[in-house]
Amino acid sequence: MKLDREFIEPRLFYLLVFLGAVMVASGLVAAHELEVHGHSITGMDNQVVWGLPHVFAILMIVCASGVLNVATVGSVFGQAAYKSRAPLSGLLSIALLAGGLTVLMLDLGRPDRIVVAATHFNFRSVFAWNVFLYSGLFALVAAYLWTMMERRMNAWSRTLGIAALLWRFALTTGTGSIFGFLVARQAYQSALLAPMFILMSLAWGLAVFLVVQAVMYAWVGEKLPPTIQTRLARLLAVFLTATAYFVVVYHLTNFYYARQGSFERFILFDGGIYPSLFWSGYVLVGTVVPLVLLLHPRLGGPRSMMFASVLALIGAAAELYVFIIGGQAFPLDLFPGYEVSSSFGDGMIARYTPSIAEVALGMGGIGVAFVCTTIGVRILRFLPHEDLAV
Repeated sequence: MKLDREFIEPRLFYLLVFLGAVMVASGLVAAHELEVHGHSITGMDNQVVWGLPHVFAILMIVCASGVLNVATVGSVFGQAAYKSRAPLSGLLSIALLAGGLTVLMLDLGRPDRIVVAATHFNFRSVFAWNVFLYSGLFALVAAYLWTMMERRMNAWSRTLGIAALLWRFALTTGTGSIFGFLVARQAYQSALLAPMFILMSLAWGLAVFLVVQAVMYAWVGEKLPPTIQTRLARLLAVFLTATAYFVVVYHLTNFYYARQGSFERFILFDGGIYPSLFWSGYVLVGTVVPLVLLLHPRLGGPRSMMFASVLALIGAAAELYVFIIGGQAFPLDLFPGYEVSSSFGDGMIARYTPSIAEVALGMGGIGVAFVCTTIGVRILRFLPHEDLAV
């Protein structure tokens, strides 16, 4: 059976677009409230300046890079089973990047100031690099999609695929380096963060792809061939294991340094919600359970793979919340060996509780990605064609 847009129920399509538009509208309302009232209506303060919206944004940007790996395996490495999935992979990359950047721009407090960031560059700042990396990925993926979907341009597909592969590695390295080069937070400043973010992108991006693919297959009444299902499940298991390995090495490295011991005890054992999210959210729900579902011989199947992918993304959100917000909540050790205190809260652990506006803004970014994907698969042939994949 060949998948085609004619198999998509129009009423379901309009319902999905409407739900996505509601999510986008909620994000815009939240952005307006932030513009009018300022960030005082959020849980952020002078210490926690990157809140829940940044967790949403970084997760979507990281996944935007990693989800394109499906297209890369098909066009660059010549795996036929992945070639029919390449267009959907490219669409998801553009949609997720658009959603993530929407949240970032609307969370600035002054989104109109993005013009300054786009016209004045300080190349000693990783943020300036990312202006080019993000816009460059948009252009590369758009051209890549053209070479995949226009038969006359197929000869350029591998060339653009290699360029996109290198570019997204640079983009994810830049995202990790935002934290890795940051000396003003004790939790960050580690050379491990760049490769760790690359592996996170591969694992979580593939999880996003598998969830969307499963939903699309249910939408049109198609089933994933068992051989391809097994291959994708093993690939996701490999990426999740590699990501967990880097997370372990990152924390062990911090434990090795005496000055980082107090932070590691805070983030892993004594920090309240942060250890709970790390051990229960990332380790158990986001890593151990998905690996069991993916690798256990009696649990294999499309439902297990989709459930494992959803759990992996829940764990991803938990890990980024602990990493981004927990890393800011812990006070910077300005004078090792001494206790620091002041009326400004120096030396104290910051308290952070996300507000409804922050949740709505993050969901608005997801809504942008959702609407872009839904309309894309309706208008053009982005769905996989199993008769071409086997």
